[in-house]
Amino acid sequence: MQENTTFKPLYYLTHSPINVHFSKNSDDFVVREIPLYEPSGDGEHLLIQIQKKDLNTQQALQILSEVTGAKMRDFGYAGLKDKQGMTTQFITLPKKFESNLSNFSHDKMKILSVNYHKNKLKIGHLKGNSFFIRLKKVMPSDALKLNEILNSIDKNGFANYFGYQRFGKFQDNSQSGLELLQHGTVNGKKIKNPKMKDFLVSAYQSELFNKYVSKRVEISRFVNDFSEKEICDIYKFNKDIVKKLKSQKQFFKLLPGEVLGHYPFGKCFLCEDLDNELERFLKRDLTSCGLLIGSKAYKSVGLANEIENEIYKQAFEFESKMNGGRRFSWSYVENLSYKYNEETAQYSISFGLQKGSYATVVLEEVLHKDIME
Repeated sequence: MQENTTFKPLYYLTHSPINVHFSKNSDDFVVREIPLYEPSGDGEHLLIQIQKKDLNTQQALQILSEVTGAKMRDFGYAGLKDKQGMTTQFITLPKKFESNLSNFSHDKMKILSVNYHKNKLKIGHLKGNSFFIRLKKVMPSDALKLNEILNSIDKNGFANYFGYQRFGKFQDNSQSGLELLQHGTVNGKKIKNPKMKDFLVSAYQSELFNKYVSKRVEISRFVNDFSEKEICDIYKFNKDIVKKLKSQKQFFKLLPGEVLGHYPFGKCFLCEDLDNELERFLKRDLTSCGLLIGSKAYKSVGLANEIENEIYKQAFEFESKMNGGRRFSWSYVENLSYKYNEETAQYSISFGLQKGSYATVVLEEVLHKDIME
């Protein structure tokens, strides 16, 4: 196996690792896609809800293509789901292929529902995902610790890093993306598939995003733990800015000049009135948005821009080759519930996340250990 070259971001909580067993199998890791809106009930597209295990989305589509005769390009989907675990998601295909699904049967995939829809699903056309996670070999003392940690995340939110899935089996997708931007090749070879090119470049953008969010976590932690003078000495920040940061009681500190976004969805805008925006941040009306570097990304100013420039300096020469954008730096779990069964030593967790957030990121923050298989 190749050396793991991907940056490992900071946890924001400071507890010691929790020694439990987690396996991303179909019994212990379940993902259910939450649609953006209900199907219209009519239209030229067939909307099917599939449940699959040990198959990623592309593999599931290949099976459906072979059964129905539809081309891969005919399918629409809102998000890519992992191979591991049990996952449920929605797929669209042209209505004319409906009859070919009437006797569908597969040992790793079921069709749960069939409806009609006016639009072909596109990436991002989902509200979010709900998750069920089962932990095993959980001691009673660790169950109490898990309760406390989950309550803290439920109350305060979490650093919305990209998960390990983004970076590939050997965690080298980001490096490949950088090579592609620098030389137009990966390991001296051209990549003909445009989707693969985009994916590798997005992995590079994602790693830089993780570095930026990790820096924000570091700054927030230091602001909490050190004096105003020490913060000025460490980061060379203006004294007035340090006072504003120290006055913020929540963990994740907002910065003047950073890009904010309406939560859970909405347009981006600059943080120009820190006191007013802080009040809205505490109400979860808005949140911080980190940079996915590219020519079309919303620009920050002031202190936030200075920090971004330091993190992203290597990538600015390639900015015109990427579209870019903004992504929530700090996000929240929804509808959290948990239960401990002392007799079986099993601990179950259920929660929802906005689209683009990773349950594995939340779980790593809870357990404080690398869960990559």
